[in-house]
Amino acid sequence: MCKDNNTTEAQVVPQVESYDLTPAGQAAKQFEVAQRKAKALASSTIVPDTYRNNIGNCIIALEMAERMGTPPLMVMQNLYIVHGNPAWSSKYLVGCINASKRFTTLRYEFKGEEGTPQYGCRCYAYELSDKERKEPLYGDWITMDMANKEGWTKKSGSKWLTMPNQMLRYRAAAFWQRVYCPEISMGLLTAEEADDIAVDTTSTQADAARAKAEEMRKRATEAMARQAKVDAPEDAVVVNAETGEIAMNI
Repeated sequence: MCKDNNTTEAQVVPQVESYDLTPAGQAAKQFEVAQRKAKALASSTIVPDTYRNNIGNCIIALEMAERMGTPPLMVMQNLYIVHGNPAWSSKYLVGCINASKRFTTLRYEFKGEEGTPQYGCRCYAYELSDKERKEPLYGDWITMDMANKEGWTKKSGSKWLTMPNQMLRYRAAAFWQRVYCPEISMGLLTAEEADDIAVDTTSTQADAARAKAEEMRKRATEAMARQAKVDAPEDAVVVNAETGEIAMNI
């Protein structure tokens, strides 16, 4: 009987060890390690509120930090939740570009007169392999006219109205990054972009809802007017086509 037990244990141990060496086993162990790290970070008092006592958010931050090759705390301090979506701090994104060792430091070029719709900014840099600086990498021009047309300046408390120079730099850098090194942001917007887009989306949806409600009200009023003419004697009632009110004739 003892011999059978020894045999069974000898068979089980190699099976467990072999599973640990499989891709699935390695992934499970990595996830366990990530959970332990996330638990330690979530209990810290210096991490942002988004991650405090939230192991799931900490695991996501750990994964992003590993992919980007940066410390987890740096990711946590610069990844914001804007209207339910993660977004990078603009200054952090610029720092990542400058530290990538692929390009020269981002430079900013302005045009137009400050305070006019034509006032704008664009970013440019050179690849480090371009030793003679013959091929500048230019980004798109971001102007105040564009900001006005996109609705970025129209929200309450907009920074575009109080610090336009800084906002032009941030937006120009974000556009440049998406063209020349989109992998740095991992497909995420900047916090300022996410805030502007969310406001524009909310405003558009609200306008569409109001237009639809007004159309339905007009249709209902017209239907009431037609029905009143059919059901009531001639000149018995008067229906206001604008308000839908029905008044008796005297």
